[in-house]
Amino acid sequence: MTYLLTNARFAGVFIMLLLLSGCARNPVLLQSTYQALPPHTEITSVPFYAQTEFQCGPATLAMVLNHQGVDTGVDELIPQVFLPGRDGSVQPEMLATVRRHERLAFPIRGTMDALLNHLAAGDPVVVMQNLSLPIYPMWHYAVAIGYDLPSETLILRSGEIERHTLSFSRFDATWARTERWGFVVAEPGTLPAGISARNALEAISAYEETHGPRATLSSWQAFVARHPANAIGQFALGNAFYADQQSDNARKAFERASELDASMGAAWLNLGLLLLQNDSPEDAREALTQAASLEGSWREKALSALNSLNND
Repeated sequence: MTYLLTNARFAGVFIMLLLLSGCARNPVLLQSTYQALPPHTEITSVPFYAQTEFQCGPATLAMVLNHQGVDTGVDELIPQVFLPGRDGSVQPEMLATVRRHERLAFPIRGTMDALLNHLAAGDPVVVMQNLSLPIYPMWHYAVAIGYDLPSETLILRSGEIERHTLSFSRFDATWARTERWGFVVAEPGTLPAGISARNALEAISAYEETHGPRATLSSWQAFVARHPANAIGQFALGNAFYADQQSDNARKAFERASELDASMGAAWLNLGLLLLQNDSPEDAREALTQAASLEGSWREKALSALNSLNND
């Protein structure tokens, strides 16, 4: 039971974007943000680790991972995330280290409104700043833990300061120089509020590459519960069900994916192969024929399965 088309081989499905794109904008919040958010919030339960020179990456990870119940420390994280030749940590290593500790790293939308909404929901946010000029960057990681709307200030665990406050405008100026890169950490099976479908797909599929489809089953279930009409999510859920030997649920997920997007040849192929395994040759023939009619990496495999079926 290993020959279904996996998420990793479904070319173009999961695009791993390590930097959020976007141009600098004025950090003025939407009026709806002022109306919807509490005037003040602070996640005081986030522990503090002072950041020594070039160790802001491991220190911020220790803070958010400890907050998530992971027993780790700065010294343990340094060799996992710190690159001596770069005098610091880069984004891919930050995200990969979170996944190694069996947590998911969800990129956030790069806006002040999104950042404050995550904080209001109780999710500390790892943010990357450039504290100098673009031509002479001074990269820095910090953990946003709260805000005060009346004074328009952000509260961070940053450097050697446990409770560092910055005006929204000053913080956003340094954040914009990193294309407003940031992420939140969550346990498998949970999907933080405010995460876009695209960023959730990126985070869960990256976790799957490290831990395998069975380990992501609960996360794909959470994703589909939030985005039931997302065909890619249904396809990934089918693969996770299949890896967990839940054949009937896998079939339903592949059927739903093909209903939502009739051009998804990968879903038709996996549905056909699964039906073939379950001794439903006529239904399998129909699904495989659909897969074979669509251009893509799945076409050759569908034609091969159809040829074997016709020769039986």
